[in-house]
Amino acid sequence: MAIVGRKFPNVTVDAISKSGENLRINVLEEAVKNQSKVLLFWYPKDFTFVCPTELHAFQAALEEFKNRNTMVIGASCDTNEVHFAWLSTPKNMGGIEGVTYPLLADTHRQLANILGIVDQDFEYDEEGNETFSGSNVTYRATYLIDEEGKVFHESVNDMPLGRNVAEYLRLIDAYTHVQKYGEVCPANWQEGKAAMNATRTATAEYLSQN
Repeated sequence: MAIVGRKFPNVTVDAISKSGENLRINVLEEAVKNQSKVLLFWYPKDFTFVCPTELHAFQAALEEFKNRNTMVIGASCDTNEVHFAWLSTPKNMGGIEGVTYPLLADTHRQLANILGIVDQDFEYDEEGNETFSGSNVTYRATYLIDEEGKVFHESVNDMPLGRNVAEYLRLIDAYTHVQKYGEVCPANWQEGKAAMNATRTATAEYLSQN
């Protein structure tokens, strides 16, 4: 279910800090209260394969996100205890030691199911018995949320496909440009490049120059 253009769900979820402190985080409230953009990224499971490469990639770009007034929050359906064990495991052993942004622990899948990003299917036989299939973990879903709590980007990757962190920085730059100048950003737009007004004349002029 797409939620672009709508408020992010108003749900509070368990989370953990880099130091092992148990937290309760409501992503919508964090955006509005701090007047900050939020990048929320979901990954399937702790102690797996593609996942630590992504968590370290977001950590490496953390200052770039902070410079854009953007909080980074990771999320999976693991428990806080498993999160902390992974946070305590060195990078050269497949761990995420050194990651400093908070991690949601949506163990009951309340928020993940609202977002519709859990790999699960329920079917019923002729007698009404329920059968379950799927991994019961989340896909690689990413949400960009503005200072008012509105979702301005969402994307979902299948589990084997790692994300390109630079693209989220570009999207934040583009949305910030729209907020500031009221212009729209064409394909492959980068910070410092020309944008355009949302008119046929402006589009024709842009295309004639590009």
